[in-house]
Amino acid sequence: MELFWPHRDVVVRTARVLMRHQAEADDLAQETMLKAFRAVDRFEAGTDARAWLLTILRNSRVDRLRSNAVRATVSLEAVVAADAVQESSEPHQYAPSTDPDLILEQFSDAEVIDALQELSEDMRWTLLLIDVEGLDHADAAQILQVPIGTIKSRAHRGRLILRDRLESRAKQMRLIR
Repeated sequence: MELFWPHRDVVVRTARVLMRHQAEADDLAQETMLKAFRAVDRFEAGTDARAWLLTILRNSRVDRLRSNAVRATVSLEAVVAADAVQESSEPHQYAPSTDPDLILEQFSDAEVIDALQELSEDMRWTLLLIDVEGLDHADAAQILQVPIGTIKSRAHRGRLILRDRLESRAKQMRLIR
């Protein structure tokens, strides 16, 4: 347990970006941790526990997608509440930039997560592993079971698409004002 518990925040954070609803993300994270504890005898000592947990998370997510076990349900009250929060929040000022870090700093975490959720599952996973969790390309390739070159191209394309989506949102916010 001591081996995996320090990485639970990574599992929860990654699940929350992958899933559209927090409750589903929390369920996925919990399922991942339980599977890891049950399979602790298969963990190879000396290997990266975080990468192992993210692999379990990925496989659990794929299993859920395949079985259609996750069905999104939203109550009318939740939609009304979300609209009220969105209407009450002030649009932010956006200053164009070519520096990715400066672009990201101008957006809230929720806005970045929303934009990430619009990416394909493959690109989203790649950006989560490389840019959010700071894994190197080789570890990300191992977790996603693809060649390193694929990881590099997905990361590059994913960053471009993410930047374009965020810039587009910023422009829309300026037009709305």
